[in-house]
Amino acid sequence: MAILDTAVTLTNLRDAIKNQAIAVEEAKITLQQSKFEPPATIRQAEINVDKQQRALEQRIKNYELRKARALTNIRNTRRHYAEGQELAKSLQTFLSQFTITAPSPGMVIYKEEFNGAKRKTGSQVNPFDRVIATLPDLTTMISQTYVSEIEVNKVLPGQKVTMTIDALPGKTWTGTVTTVANIGEQLGNSESKMFEVLIKLDGINNELRPAMTTYNKIIISEYPDVVYIPTECVHTGADGINFVYKKNKTRQVVVLGEMNDKNIIVKQGLEEGTSLYLIAPEESSKFKLVGKDLIAGVE
Repeated sequence: MAILDTAVTLTNLRDAIKNQAIAVEEAKITLQQSKFEPPATIRQAEINVDKQQRALEQRIKNYELRKARALTNIRNTRRHYAEGQELAKSLQTFLSQFTITAPSPGMVIYKEEFNGAKRKTGSQVNPFDRVIATLPDLTTMISQTYVSEIEVNKVLPGQKVTMTIDALPGKTWTGTVTTVANIGEQLGNSESKMFEVLIKLDGINNELRPAMTTYNKIIISEYPDVVYIPTECVHTGADGINFVYKKNKTRQVVVLGEMNDKNIIVKQGLEEGTSLYLIAPEESSKFKLVGKDLIAGVE
């Protein structure tokens, strides 16, 4: 563009010089033809020749100056162009060094910034944290969950865990508690302090992917060969004695054991397969109280 602009400008200036040279010739011819005219007319013709000659010289000088400036501009543009080419070449060479080859096939996960966003084109890389992406080891999967401060004392490393995943309904995985945090933290959806628990899954699970939502059941105790019933079946009398309503229209005193949010163990008072009322039946006051000999065990 600089060369084209210069060519157009100088062409116009050269045309102007040629036109001015013709004007000088015309003025000289007029002067020659006026030699028989009055002195005033001859003087006027001489002045016009001198004027046209100075204009020609001015146009030639202007042309030389514009030409010199144009050539300087072209040289500067060529230098900038060469510098730009060199910079582009060096950047391409530098950029080629960013081709990262993973040591093995797998899934690439981009590094998360402090605000949770993933690093991407245009991200600023801290010289003290130059990680751009990681290649997770999918042969060892860790599930992260949180336990409330009320329950955390029941959770210990080595306890077994059963896990389900929202994205893969109908399937169950097993794992083991590996770490229980010593310090709780305040989560956005909880008013109480929550403690982080890390669970290592058993075996290799090709279906699982990082950041899947998991539902973990930590087995804090196991009670084999026991009778247990829904917690709703247990009722308490005014005297504080626990009993259940049996289908044979009796109120059976029971000795209870450990419980969770759904079921409770019955140590004494019930046999396996006994039919119970889930809620108090009509005319429950007429049900006969049995198992009074267990009251001492309850107390």
